[in-house]
Amino acid sequence: MKNAIGYWFIATALVALELPLATMSGQQVKIVPAPTSPVTGNAASGKKLFYSYGCYACHGYSGETGIRPLVGTWGHLSTEQEFITFLRGRVNVAPVVPSGAMPNFSAESLPDNQAKDIYAYIRTFKSTAPTAKDPTLSAIVDAAKQEKQ
Repeated sequence: MKNAIGYWFIATALVALELPLATMSGQQVKIVPAPTSPVTGNAASGKKLFYSYGCYACHGYSGETGIRPLVGTWGHLSTEQEFITFLRGRVNVAPVVPSGAMPNFSAESLPDNQAKDIYAYIRTFKSTAPTAKDPTLSAIVDAAKQEKQ
């Protein structure tokens, strides 16, 4: 039983690390590198806003978890302006069917300077997943191979 659990853990870890596609909410999402565009907001202020607006509820505390992770997909986050446009894009459009999708933020409810601060904080998010060449992961895989023999 102990070996079965170990093999399951290793197989799960390898699948998570080596697949080029991630499944999120039934959709396949291509893993993309983090954006590198300029940031003008204040990340420390953005962190407070990220929590006060409840962004963590869907995007997780580090952007890697939740129902809509940011790290690895980045979506509408390639530039500050694209992020703000996304936030404002649906403000005046009433949905035919209400959903649990991303809320709309008008300039009155979330001013541009605060949106830029949130964007700056989001851009501090980094993936904490080990690389396929991580020595710890290699040791786990090697140990699993030895147990199998």
